Amino acid sequence: MIDIITKYFPDLTDLQCQQYEMLDALYRDWNSKINVISRKDIDNLYEHHVLHSLAIAKVLRFKPSTEILDFGTGGGFPGIPLAIMFPQCRFHLIDGIGKKIRVATEISKAIGLTNVEALQRRGEEETRKFDFVVSRAVMPLPDLMKLIRKNIRKEQHNALPNGLLCLKGGDLHEELKPFKNIVEVYPLNDFFDEEWYRENKKIIYVPIG
Repeated sequence: MIDIITKYFPDLTDLQCQQYEMLDALYRDWNSKINVISRKDIDNLYEHHVLHSLAIAKVLRFKPSTEILDFGTGGGFPGIPLAIMFPQCRFHLIDGIGKKIRVATEISKAIGLTNVEALQRRGEEETRKFDFVVSRAVMPLPDLMKLIRKNIRKEQHNALPNGLLCLKGGDLHEELKPFKNIVEVYPLNDFFDEEWYRENKKIIYVPIG
């Protein structure tokens, strides 16, 4: 079932493979109680959610001790798949909806993640500093940038300067205008072969100095 993950990330440990495999039954169970993934999309968990989250790992391999804020995590995307991929990094998942945070918390515990913290918290309320913010299309980019600038620390130790890595789709021309001189856009079909990734899906990287 995780063949689509090992296809693009062939160097996973046995523990990482086991953790990814466990996600299917866990998300199906929780989704039957608390709808965090579209019911008709749960069969596409690995292609549309887990692998989609891991596209960030194709842009940047986080170094150990990096701290990442998953802004508007929902049921744990992209934070949980990335936390499995980078066990020596710290992931802080926030969402304003408590029942979604409960799902992310329980799934993290069930697969044995020790590098994840999930909190019910609105972005406006988050005051801590992180190396990177990651998110999946929670709001228009200018609005998101206003909220997360305060959360990016200046000291850096990764290959890219600290900033935002955001998974987005559709026509982003207007959203990106205010950042046109600094933004980097990575089409996901550069990384993944599946048809779903040819539908104008991208990672947006905005450095924040």
